[in-house]
Amino acid sequence: MQAPQYIREYVEVMVDFAPDGAMLPRALVWEDGRRYEIDRIKSIQAAPALKAGGQGDRYTVMIGGHERYLFFEHNADYGNEKIGKWFVEKRVR
Repeated sequence: MQAPQYIREYVEVMVDFAPDGAMLPRALVWEDGRRYEIDRIKSIQAAPALKAGGQGDRYTVMIGGHERYLFFEHNADYGNEKIGKWFVEKRVR
């Protein structure tokens, strides 16, 4: 039996900003256009995406009663208006 493989699936995320500058994701849009509301943010920490690879901020969130990870990958070009991208780990097999 082969181990499951994962990729980074970049997603659209609706974000609020707290007065201290913290990014607070409120919803994400899956590749097929389905929108998922984020019920709660459980934690935010710098962490790698162990299944799909990559490094950034890992948001542990609750969506529909399920705990999920949502990652923010920072852009290394700090002068760029695109500060980074959001992704989830998507199982491909």
